Amino acid sequence: MNARRRFLSFCVAVAIFFSGVALFGTDTVLIHGHIYTGNPKAPWVQALAISGSRIDAVGTDGEILSQRSAKTEVIDLQGRTVVPGFSDSHTHMWFGALALHGLNLSTPESSITPEDDPEILVSRLKAYAASHPTDKVLFVRADYSTTPPSTPTHELLDRAVADRPVVVHNTAEHALWVNANALALAGITDQPVADPAEERNIIRDASGHPSGVLLEAAMAAMERALAKQFSQEEKLALLRDASQHLSRYGVTSVVNATGKLAEIQLYAALRDRGQLTVRTRTSFGAVAVNHHLTPEFLADLEQARTLYHDDWVSANLVKFFVDGGTGLIPPLTYEPAEYKKLVLELDKRGYQIMTHTYRPDSSRLVVDTYEEVRKINGPRDRRLRLEHADFVPAQDIPRMAKLSLIASMQPTFCCDENGSNYDPRDRTTTDRWQSMEKSGVKLAFGSDWPCTWPPNPLVAIQEAVTRTIWRPAKGGNDFPGGVFDGAGQGGTVPTKDSYVPEERLTVEQAVNAYTQGSAYARFADDRTGTLEAGKEADLAVLSQDIFSAKPEEIAKARVVITMVGGRVVFTEGN
Repeated sequence: MNARRRFLSFCVAVAIFFSGVALFGTDTVLIHGHIYTGNPKAPWVQALAISGSRIDAVGTDGEILSQRSAKTEVIDLQGRTVVPGFSDSHTHMWFGALALHGLNLSTPESSITPEDDPEILVSRLKAYAASHPTDKVLFVRADYSTTPPSTPTHELLDRAVADRPVVVHNTAEHALWVNANALALAGITDQPVADPAEERNIIRDASGHPSGVLLEAAMAAMERALAKQFSQEEKLALLRDASQHLSRYGVTSVVNATGKLAEIQLYAALRDRGQLTVRTRTSFGAVAVNHHLTPEFLADLEQARTLYHDDWVSANLVKFFVDGGTGLIPPLTYEPAEYKKLVLELDKRGYQIMTHTYRPDSSRLVVDTYEEVRKINGPRDRRLRLEHADFVPAQDIPRMAKLSLIASMQPTFCCDENGSNYDPRDRTTTDRWQSMEKSGVKLAFGSDWPCTWPPNPLVAIQEAVTRTIWRPAKGGNDFPGGVFDGAGQGGTVPTKDSYVPEERLTVEQAVNAYTQGSAYARFADDRTGTLEAGKEADLAVLSQDIFSAKPEEIAKARVVITMVGGRVVFTEGN
């Protein structure tokens, strides 16, 4: 008899385990909702139950309420729409943290530039400096030309602030405009710097004096100097605020498209303090800086992979830049043979690879290299990524699908009347979202925050559904290569026209790209990306139903609750 009871108890335990029902009762239930699960077999439910960090069950109100106990918290959604937490496939949290901490001159409402508004810029910066007397460095975010000779100079910034470094991040994050004090801090003088790649990207006048604009790899000289200006606690506070800012927009996980071991350690410290509100996967890479497989670099990669691989802080990812993001045409950064050799070696060591590409020819180089990697290193689950796959030639899309490549894209960069092309003479269709979807390419959407401001997935989803053409509010032409003034950015205004409307996505497709597609791209699709029993309770509650809203009104929706791992990390009004 005892043996029979033990067997029956075991069977009950197994049944409970595999059904996803918690042994110790449900902690939270969400009822009376319009919940999009992302599961094609059961895309819509009324309610869900959560125990600990995971979803117990989804279903009708009656089914879910039957699981509550006296201690269960009941959240009445009052008919609101719920979606899986947004997974931003491409961010730069450190740059975003600096932008939050500084003066932002390029917002959806307006853009103040040195070309059009020099006196207003000086006035705003003077006032900001006066109101932040204890800031050791003043950070600004602005749009300006990165194409010599029309780039701005340090003299304008010196007029505003001469006693402290001023660092103005270009909205594209591929250039810095700095004052004379900042140049001195970085050790940039009339003499060439030691690194040839950095020196090539320092804009100098005819006499060899640094102008104040640092492009691409030259940014690294300034970044090294800036890293020494913050204490550990200051860095943690900046990233904590960045994490909480992302939570306001329903973002529950991110992939950082630049980073290093020291930054990953900061996320781990925040995790350990319970102050990290987004899940992070951070790549090794700096903007347009070529990799070199030095013993120190390989040791940092291995240490990060060994120590950081949980749901909150993970690594094992290397970011390449095969081209930049400045000038009339983005500059190439690698010789093809060098890039292929490095990717082959790092892939052989088991690292996931993501590659930034802004040109059709460099996009083809990336696809060719990934194909070669698969042939030479053999089959495995790589999830190789093309960042900003807007420029992939149409004939390469089937190849991407065959190779199971991931297109990590940012809908808010779209759409000018010429798409995302840098060269105004190039009329090639860009941002081929629907073509990729139909071909079986995995789409993973993100913001590239702070290149997109703010990092609102709902703006991106609206743009993916409408492909609205945006134009500068002031009229005239945008800066050459100004692809970052797309949907609702930098004072741009919508037109009534659409760019290649046949490439639009449905709302479901766009949401899936921003949730399950991005979760797949970060090797987390077995735990996040959809709202199903057994998965993490990462979700966003919206103020209105984006699935039934007019396409041009999707971005009017707000996130009212963000939950990560069953914990509410943001509520509107708090």
